[in-house]
Amino acid sequence: MKSLIIKLIVSASILLIGDYLFESITIDGFLYALILVILLGFLNATVKPIIKLFSLPITILTLGLFNFVITVLILKLADVLMGTYFETDGFLPTLGFAIVITVLNSFADLFISDKD
Repeated sequence: MKSLIIKLIVSASILLIGDYLFESITIDGFLYALILVILLGFLNATVKPIIKLFSLPITILTLGLFNFVITVLILKLADVLMGTYFETDGFLPTLGFAIVITVLNSFADLFISDKD
């Protein structure tokens, strides 16, 4: 349980770092970053597998690069669901944001153990 809370806090902090790095990404504060982490976890667990299933042929044709587009779509869906508390503007900045948060989360996972 303790590691889950730590992961949520670290992930929310990483989202705020991405917000700082990209002018066209806006998160209204740490509380909304925490809500966004939970929402993205839910969307990645429910909606993303469905999108991946239907886009499998194009993903194969692009040698997996279409997965980046799917990630941007999930972020755009989160943008719609969060209203004015999380906003993205444009495909390329959202793609850059997705890449940065993925790399930073992967790096943070190296240091956060799953053991409680």
